[in-house]
Amino acid sequence: MIIDVHTHLNNYDETKEVPLAERLAQLQESMAFSKVDAAMILTSYTVNAHRPSTREVVELTQDIDSLHVVAGISFLNYRERDLRELSDYLKAGLVKGLKLYPGYEPFYPHDSRCRVLYDLALEFDVPVMVHTGDTYTPKGKVRYAHPLHLDDVAVDFPDLKLVICHVGNPWIRDCMEVVYKNKNVHADISGLVLGDFTERFETFMVGQLKEMILYAGDPHYLLYGTDWPICRMRTYLKFVRGLGLPPEHEEQILWKNTNRLFKLGLKAT
Repeated sequence: MIIDVHTHLNNYDETKEVPLAERLAQLQESMAFSKVDAAMILTSYTVNAHRPSTREVVELTQDIDSLHVVAGISFLNYRERDLRELSDYLKAGLVKGLKLYPGYEPFYPHDSRCRVLYDLALEFDVPVMVHTGDTYTPKGKVRYAHPLHLDDVAVDFPDLKLVICHVGNPWIRDCMEVVYKNKNVHADISGLVLGDFTERFETFMVGQLKEMILYAGDPHYLLYGTDWPICRMRTYLKFVRGLGLPPEHEEQILWKNTNRLFKLGLKAT
């Protein structure tokens, strides 16, 4: 089984309009081609013609068993009504987690304004995914997106499930330490490349992840994700299998860790 913990329905080529239903069909086609059984769709911190709202994605996918929604939240703009809507979705099981975007927005994840979001995640026992590392846009401010900032959150909220997105790349060693130190912290391997891996870069990143697993131990904390459509699913599967892990560790990364963390209740066939 394969679960992709990090996909989007955003249209990243804003020079052309692509209907949301078409983007969904493209995601499903990519999943079928790569034999991906389930995917988490992360909504954005902003809503416009190219980036659908959590409500739009929930309504579009709620009858598709293989797709699950993680709600993106704007630190700068969330309102009480947004929290009420999120609470309803979480209670109904229509949203499986929350996503914050430091770096894209100028805030640190240990900012006190995040406390209400962490309390909401704790109330419904769902993970909070946090962007870390490089940003897709050069307008991002990466000092806010360093994975070390998640250590403060992990310590202050020891029961909160956290996911460091993109293994903090390029600060993978710092991500290593935060994951190793804090039992409530996980990391996904998404977004390490645009499009497909080149052979040289794939070799480099394989070495980085092998080092992380060697340092932090049994990879119960590591989640398979691609950041589709920014990254291609087929190239990511090749990358993971290039790690040369024992079958039980590969299974953990490809689906078991995500299944457990997000309480999806899926079973291998």
